[in-house]
Amino acid sequence: IYALDLPPFGYSERKGPYTLTTWLDEIDGFERALGIVRPTLVGHSLGAADVVGEALRHPKALRGIVLEDGDAIRSGGAPSWVPDLVVDPYFTAIYRIVTGSDWIFRKALEGAYGPNAPKLTAAELDRWQRPFRVAGTASAFKQMLPHGIAGWTLSDLRRVHGVPVVVAWGAHDTVDSVSAGRASAQALRAPFVLLPPAGHLSMLVDPTGLAAAIERVAQG
Repeated sequence: IYALDLPPFGYSERKGPYTLTTWLDEIDGFERALGIVRPTLVGHSLGAADVVGEALRHPKALRGIVLEDGDAIRSGGAPSWVPDLVVDPYFTAIYRIVTGSDWIFRKALEGAYGPNAPKLTAAELDRWQRPFRVAGTASAFKQMLPHGIAGWTLSDLRRVHGVPVVVAWGAHDTVDSVSAGRASAQALRAPFVLLPPAGHLSMLVDPTGLAAAIERVAQG
């Protein structure tokens, strides 16, 4: 199992452009470098668009894909007032306040975990905050913010053929709605697996349920 953080997330290199095409190229390069053949790709949240993109690019090269708490649908650009904030010193100040606030992170994580959130200790909060302190992260988010969420349309999803697909979703997900997941599953002609204990972070709250969904795809 390989866990790949695409830039500018996790501890990946902060090197743009931060686009869907670039992320797909990163996945292809990662597979070539490690000699990975016919993988099962799991895309969480924003990563769902990446696994759909790989299925559109290389359907015969994949064992299957799993969309986890992500509908793979692109959003519009940011509201018209956002460019006024994506300038310094305003953006940097807002970024530092948000990413440095334990209270904001705690509330966001409690919402993402759902009703079965673990106890969020100071060490746990720091583990989540640390990637946002990597040099270049603020600049990367500044580049991404005006363009909205990268992804596809439902019509694009209907073009996925020849690849086993499962859509797995936390029943308490309030970040991306359950109805959005069902719509993507329908467009993909894929089973929709609801994970009752989980919110948006289903891999942490219900790893067994998610593993069963992945196994369903991996076995064809």
